[in-house]
Amino acid sequence: MAKYVSLMSGGIDSPVASYLMLEKGAELILVHFHNQTIQKESVKGKVERLAKKLREYGKVKLYMIPFGEIQRKVIQNIQSKNRMIVYRRIMFWIAEQILEKEGAIGFVTGDCLGQVASQTLDNLGVIHSAAKKPILTPILGYDKEEIKNIAKKIGTYLLSIEPYPDCCSFMIDKHPETKAKLVDIEKEEEGMNISEEIEEVIEKAEIILTPKI
Repeated sequence: MAKYVSLMSGGIDSPVASYLMLEKGAELILVHFHNQTIQKESVKGKVERLAKKLREYGKVKLYMIPFGEIQRKVIQNIQSKNRMIVYRRIMFWIAEQILEKEGAIGFVTGDCLGQVASQTLDNLGVIHSAAKKPILTPILGYDKEEIKNIAKKIGTYLLSIEPYPDCCSFMIDKHPETKAKLVDIEKEEEGMNISEEIEEVIEKAEIILTPKI
C-alpha cells in the first residue's frame, strides 16, 4: 500500500482530497500547520475531528506542526504579496522531512485550480517546485460544488465550515502575486535563514493519531 503525506488545512478541500486518496487504498500521513495562538486548542480539536472522520476510510496519522516562529520570519523577510507562496513552499520543506521519516513516496494537496489567488498555474508551479517528491492533486479540476457534495457525503463538511483561526489567512495580501516567478521567490527566500527553525518545529511536532488497525 502506497503511503503519502497529505497537507491538510481545516477547510473543505484538503479533507476531500485526502478521502479520495484513501478510497484508492493509500495510507496517509496528515500534516497540519498551526500558528500557536491562544485558539490552539480549538484548532487542534477541529483538525483532530477531521482526521478521525478520515480514519473511517483508511489508515491515517496526524502531525500537528507549530508554525508561529517561522511565520514571523516570513513576515520579516518576504514581501506581503509573496508571503502565501513562500509560506506554502516552506510547508513542503518541512513535510519533506516527515515524508522521509515515515517512508512515504509523495504528497497530496487540496489544491483546486483558480479558487484562490495562490492557486493560479504560475503560482502552483512555483509552490510545487519546493517539493522533491511527486505531488498528487486529486481535486485540481473540481468546482466548489462538486467538492462540497463529496465533503457532505463523507461527513467532513460540517466540521470543515466550523469557524477557526486559519494559520495563514492573516498573511494574505489585498493584492497577492498571481504570476510568481521562481527566480524572484528564491531570491527573497535567501534572507530567511530558517533551517534551525525547521528542525525545531519537526522536533516539537505532535503526533495525535496512529494508523487504524
